[in-house]
Amino acid sequence: MDILNFKDRLFNKGREYGFSDMELYYQSNGKFSTKIFKGEVDSYNLAIEGGVSFRGIYNGQMGYAYTEKINEEAISFLLEEAKENGKIIDSEDSEVIFAGSEHYEELTLFSEELASISADEKIALLKKVEAECFALSEKVSSVNYCLLESHDTEKMIANTKGLEKHERGNVVYTYLSVVVKDGDDIKSAGKLTLSRNFSMFDPIQLAKEVVDEALSALGASSIASKEYPIILKNTAAASLLQTFTSAFSADNVQKGKSRLAKKLDTTIANQLVTIVDDPFLTEGFMSRSFDSEGVATKRLQIVEDGVLKTYLHNLKTATKDNVESTGHGTKSSYKGTITVAPSNLYINPGQSTYEQLVENEPEALIITDLQGLHSGANPISGDFSLAANGYLVKNGQIERPVNQITIAGNFFTMLEQVESIADDLTFGLPMGGYVGSPSLKIKGLAVAGE
Repeated sequence: MDILNFKDRLFNKGREYGFSDMELYYQSNGKFSTKIFKGEVDSYNLAIEGGVSFRGIYNGQMGYAYTEKINEEAISFLLEEAKENGKIIDSEDSEVIFAGSEHYEELTLFSEELASISADEKIALLKKVEAECFALSEKVSSVNYCLLESHDTEKMIANTKGLEKHERGNVVYTYLSVVVKDGDDIKSAGKLTLSRNFSMFDPIQLAKEVVDEALSALGASSIASKEYPIILKNTAAASLLQTFTSAFSADNVQKGKSRLAKKLDTTIANQLVTIVDDPFLTEGFMSRSFDSEGVATKRLQIVEDGVLKTYLHNLKTATKDNVESTGHGTKSSYKGTITVAPSNLYINPGQSTYEQLVENEPEALIITDLQGLHSGANPISGDFSLAANGYLVKNGQIERPVNQITIAGNFFTMLEQVESIADDLTFGLPMGGYVGSPSLKIKGLAVAGE
C-alpha cells in the first residue's frame, strides 16, 4: 500500500473510532556504509529502516503508536494502540496537532546524480584515498579509518487539519583518519568531508590534508603551564560548540538545565560573535524545509552581534513561553519522541584567514583537537577541562607541535573573550545537529602542561 493511500484509510477509520485530530508521520532512512583497510573492503553495510507513527486525540487525550508496517493490519493496530495509550498517559503538557505554516521554503535536497553513484564507484574512491595516503609519506603506518557513508532520507507528515508535507534528501560523507610513525613517536589526524556532489571528493586532496596534519604533529612535547592566548582551530571550535548547543534549547532552559535562562536580549558573547541556525544550507547534513512537527523552518540568528536573540523551540516549548515554534521539533526516527535540536548550527565566519590569526600573535597556542568532551565538559555550567593537542606560536610563526596539555575554562566566558574570527568555517560529525565553526582567536585560557 502506498503511503498516501495508507494515510487516507487511516484517517477515515480513525474517525470511525472516535478520534478527532490525527497525524501521520512517515520516515524512511537508507544508509550505505563501507570501510577500506589495506586495499580491501573491511566492512560493507546496506540498511533501510522506516515506518510510520500516529498520534491522535481520543476523548480529549493524545495517544501515540508506531509500526514499521504499512498495510491494512497496521491501520487497526495504530488506532487501537493510540486509543489505549491515550488512556494511561498522565501529562500536564498541552499537546496539539499543527495545522501548518503559511510558507514553506522550496529546497533541493535530493541529487539524482549522487543517487546514481554505484557502490563500486564509492569503494574505488576510498581505495584511491587510502593508496594516496601511503604514497604521500613512508611515515604513514596505517589508515585506521577510511570510511564512506551515504544517506537517503524520505519523510512525510500529514494530519486532519490539512497539513501535508513531503521531503526527500541524500548526502554522502567520508571520514579519513591516518596514523604516522617516526621511531617511537606516533601521531594521528582525521577529517570529515560531506557533500551532495560526489565529484568534489578529490582523493589526492583528501589524503594530503590529513597526512600533512598528522606529520605536522610529530615531535610534539608539552609546554610550561600558564595562561596563553588561544587560537581554537575550526575543527576544535566546532567540537566545543557542539558540546554546548544544548544550552540554546528552550526545553533545557525551561527545565533549569541551561545557563542561558533569562538571558534573552542580553549580551552573552563578544559583538564579533553571531551564531546561526540555517536549515537551508546547501551542503548541510540537517537541511530541511519543515521539522518533525510540520512547522516551517527558517534561518535564525540565535546570537546576533553577541546578543542572545532566541532559544530553539518545538511546539511544546513555544506554547509554554507563549511564542511561535522556531521549527526545531526533532525526532531521530519515525518511532522517536519529539525533542529540540538544531539543524545546521554554526558561528558566522569572519574576514581574516587562519594564517592571519597566527601571524598577528607574538606568542599563542593553537588548539587543533580536544579530547574527553563527554566527561570533561559540563553542558549546564559551561565549565570544561580537556586534554588537547596543537602548536606553539612564536613571533607569528608556528614554532613546534604541542601535546600532553590540558586546557580549562568556561565556554560562555570564552564566547565573551573572542577577539577575532577566521573565514574557514568547517563542520564536525553530525550528532543531533550539524555543528560548525571557523577558527577563533580567544584572549586566553588556562593551560596545564609541564
